[in-house]
Amino acid sequence: MRFLIAVLLLSLPLWAAKPNFLVIVTDDQRPDTIGALGNPRIATPNLDWLVKNGAVFENYICSNPLCVPSRAEILTGCTGYRNGVRGLGREKINPKLTLWPAAMAAGGYHAWYSGKWMNDGQPTTRGYHETRGLFSSGGGTWKKGEVIRGRKGRPITGYRNWTFKNSKGKPDLQKGIGLTPLTDKYIADGALEFLKRKTVQPFFLHVNFTGPHDPLVVPPGYEKKYTRAKMKLPENFLPEHPFDHGNLKGRDEALLPWPRTKADVLDELAVYYAVIDHIDQQVGRMLDQLRADGRLANTFVIFTSDHGLALGSHGLMGKQNMYDHTIRVPFIISGPGIAKGQRVPAFGFLRDMFPTVCDLAGLPIPKSVEAKSLAPLLRGQRQNVHAAGYGYFQDVQRMIWVENWKLVFYLKTGRQQLFNLTDDPHELNDLSRSPVRRARMRRMRRSLNQWFHDQGDELFLRGFKD
Repeated sequence: MRFLIAVLLLSLPLWAAKPNFLVIVTDDQRPDTIGALGNPRIATPNLDWLVKNGAVFENYICSNPLCVPSRAEILTGCTGYRNGVRGLGREKINPKLTLWPAAMAAGGYHAWYSGKWMNDGQPTTRGYHETRGLFSSGGGTWKKGEVIRGRKGRPITGYRNWTFKNSKGKPDLQKGIGLTPLTDKYIADGALEFLKRKTVQPFFLHVNFTGPHDPLVVPPGYEKKYTRAKMKLPENFLPEHPFDHGNLKGRDEALLPWPRTKADVLDELAVYYAVIDHIDQQVGRMLDQLRADGRLANTFVIFTSDHGLALGSHGLMGKQNMYDHTIRVPFIISGPGIAKGQRVPAFGFLRDMFPTVCDLAGLPIPKSVEAKSLAPLLRGQRQNVHAAGYGYFQDVQRMIWVENWKLVFYLKTGRQQLFNLTDDPHELNDLSRSPVRRARMRRMRRSLNQWFHDQGDELFLRGFKD
């Protein structure tokens, strides 16, 4: 019998021994919403398990805090300046770039996709072999201009007329229009269809949940688990942002009236936590399937989000800002060879997932990828691969983060903010006007100007003075 098994194994293709990859991305999830990472008010047992059994990057950055451009960076391994998608309109991904699923497919992986799709094209035209649980725009019956109201009678402005699509691209209206209490369950159902297959070929499964993006809807069974009384306001809660950061009139900021009230924010937090808890349960379903069929030990599981969210912090509701609650995202990776309980303080970017996974899979990193593999950090071969962190939002905000210092530059007003993140993790004490910080400010501004100039940022090509 042992001889027969050995012969069968030797007859398998070489790629049969390669690790699998399960990449899970949420939408709008703050970095402080996982129990094992210091939040006692939320139940995330499955994410906690990943934290315990994997590595956590403590300073992982989304760069461009908006859904479409952030996901374009993930797919291309490039900044928006290179891939052509910066959230300035109906931009399309640069067709000259090799996309992540195409690179994995070329390396012998079956590339699967389940969940929300926001970039141009469709997953199957972007390198994925198959889709299940595909949730995308169009196909609904809501009329243009029609006011559809959700929780507390507030108008629904997010994901209007989005529907699930079958394998032929036709809407499945039985699963609802727009976000429903079960949208993330249906996405997990799609992922599980793939995971239950008995295939020899290694898989690359990309799962994109809609939650905890608005409109926030309480999942079934969570009506009493999270309530306003059990919530705590963010340490940096404010009724209003102290100045115009460039997006005060954006859709996200209209989700709650000004000034923000403590009651409104606590109510939003309660449902927000319920949605994340519900997603955690979907993650658990996928992990259980991998455990049951014996593949978890040979599967890298990555969990992250496309950006964070203000949700009352600094008087804001949306993600279009450079504060820690938004620009930093949770990033957990577990799998073969990853040290359990590891904490990585080095910078990482969402676009780094592409080359990191190629590296871990033993695949060549496409020449078009400008991001860097973080595998050397996981192996203990290097302390860092990025000297600084950078962020940008449209033509209004630019950010540089060096060691424990963050500088935010507001292009249209010339205003700046300087924070010492060690002494002031909630970014409440702006040091930009401190005379003793002028030299540091100048150094950081020069570095910021140079980096964005090198990226080809039109505003910095014209030149900003220190």
